[in-house]
Amino acid sequence: MDDSSRQRWLSTVILVGVLYFAIGIASIALAGAAASNQMQFFWRLFAFVISAVVFASHIAHEHFRLRNTERSTAWHGAVAVAFGAFALALKANIHDLGSASGYRPRMLVALVAWPLLTAVPAFIIALVVAAGLTLRRGST
Repeated sequence: MDDSSRQRWLSTVILVGVLYFAIGIASIALAGAAASNQMQFFWRLFAFVISAVVFASHIAHEHFRLRNTERSTAWHGAVAVAFGAFALALKANIHDLGSASGYRPRMLVALVAWPLLTAVPAFIIALVVAAGLTLRRGST
């Protein structure tokens, strides 16, 4: 892999990770301002759907535009998801620092757990989807 292609996929991963972070922060704010439990649910579901669209778009970009292998596509998608989850965990840790109850050291676990808990399923899903797209492309 040359430096330009490495820089291209890394910048895409960072951009998509920032999108996940922004979606998470926006949904937290909107759900927090909601007047009812139903509206809180709606904003959380909406964030999930938008994140799924971003994830699908990232897989499509990696597969169709960059023509990456299934494994690379899955890896890049999982790294973007992990980056977004890490950013949210970092924000949660910073928020916890200013809380009235004081900082809870167990929040540090989130810095590792959230990226892992999101990246592993993202890798598997992206791998399956990319393999399906490759099979479909090969059969047409």
